[in-house]
Amino acid sequence: MRRRQFLGLVGAAAGTVALAGVAGCDTPGQTGELLASEIPLPEPFRVPLPVPPVKRPVRRDATTDWYDIVQRRAEAEILPGVRTPILGYDGVFPGPTIESRRGRRTVVRHHNRTDVPTVVHLHGGHTPADHDGWPTDLVMPLSGTHSHSHSHHPGRITQGRRDYVYPLDQEAATLWYHDHRMDFTGPQVYRGLAGFHLVRDAVEEALPLPSGDREIPLMIADRAFASDGSLKYPAMDPAGHTAGPMDDWIEGVLGDVILVNGAPWPELEVVGARYRFRVLNASNARRYRLTLDPPPPGGPAFVQIGSDAGLLAAPVEHGNVDIAPAERFDLIVDFSGYRPGQVVTLRNGFGAGGTGQVMRFRVTRRVADESSVPARLAEVPPLVPPRDAPRRRFAFSRGRVGDRAGWVINGKPFDPSRVDATPRLGEIEIWRLSTDLHHPVHIHLSPFQVLSRNGHPPGAFDTGWKDTVDLRPAETVEVAVRFTDYRGHYLLHCHNLEHEDMAMMSTFETK
Repeated sequence: MRRRQFLGLVGAAAGTVALAGVAGCDTPGQTGELLASEIPLPEPFRVPLPVPPVKRPVRRDATTDWYDIVQRRAEAEILPGVRTPILGYDGVFPGPTIESRRGRRTVVRHHNRTDVPTVVHLHGGHTPADHDGWPTDLVMPLSGTHSHSHSHHPGRITQGRRDYVYPLDQEAATLWYHDHRMDFTGPQVYRGLAGFHLVRDAVEEALPLPSGDREIPLMIADRAFASDGSLKYPAMDPAGHTAGPMDDWIEGVLGDVILVNGAPWPELEVVGARYRFRVLNASNARRYRLTLDPPPPGGPAFVQIGSDAGLLAAPVEHGNVDIAPAERFDLIVDFSGYRPGQVVTLRNGFGAGGTGQVMRFRVTRRVADESSVPARLAEVPPLVPPRDAPRRRFAFSRGRVGDRAGWVINGKPFDPSRVDATPRLGEIEIWRLSTDLHHPVHIHLSPFQVLSRNGHPPGAFDTGWKDTVDLRPAETVEVAVRFTDYRGHYLLHCHNLEHEDMAMMSTFETK
């Protein structure tokens, strides 16, 4: 079944569920189309896991850290022995990790030395609207040679560089920054414009969690490669002037190579102790069901200590973790039960063949481990909506976008000049999110808490403060959200990047 046929179908919710697993993807659990590489792929577990470099500030004072990042084209050795052109923050993929402390202002100056317009969004950041990465607030290339296609929806256009100011008055959390250019987020993130931004605070530092070399960010992303080693992406216009993917991939692009921190199916040597993994799904469309093979003897595979926007109130044990695009899971894995020399594979239950495995751990030796996971982690006050709380509904579904098939919210494609909701600062609201297929829904500015899933209590992976929630086909999730501090225009959108680029975004304005 090809995409044009699929998107032409109109059926009941039950029919939508039945179709969700056969729409050209490699396994059920996905909404997307598999894109096959044209180059011989490496054997798994032959390269070591890289860890993104931590960026150092160029200047500091009593209140603020300043950073400089250069967005530029570069070549990276992603597949062994193959040079792959990328768009990279500082010319690397993933981009450098920024570490901030709660309450210290962070200013990041981004220089655009690519040949395409860019926008930077700090995903999970509690950020003033002018610095949130509005999709038409373009930073034009320094060369000034690229004409952009948004003249009918002008934003704040700057030439060559822009300062993004982040107050970061928020709990310790695993954030990430990525491109957010209107209609082109998919290809520009796919080509490398993504990196971690970690926020730390005294609450987290007081906990006896694994740290140092045993605290590791894991950016999981799938990609496909062309015959010349370049990243293969089905763009309507590879030059970046015409929006959206080719019609057969508007449901989502699924690559056949799983990268972790930019390396294909890497291996990490670990000692027999607890590790803290900050797991980010930076894929355009692929969902993962993470499992350990073999599972740890005598204990859970994963102990979750944090969600998208910070620590949980108490740890949660999981045998597997389902993670949708843009979600983050802060996980503890205890390797002390494995014998030295044993290998442990991180598998993907939503994949098949190469996409069914993610990376491998090799246990080297036993060590004394002074870390622990306390029964209480952080204060997470529940958001309790009052009886008269405002209620809003957002339905995510297929639709028409001009003369093309695309994706809409409440039947409407994104229009930057239209405001669809006007929540008041400080008020708790209930937002009801419903879907036809898989849609990971992201809300900007403030985190939310999941109240219910299909009329039942929240699911196993809905705990804590979230900014992205995984909605499966024909699901309805209610969330409680309270926006604070900043007035302005913000976005609600699907974080399947092909859906986002094909108009599945909505504007709300905080008052």
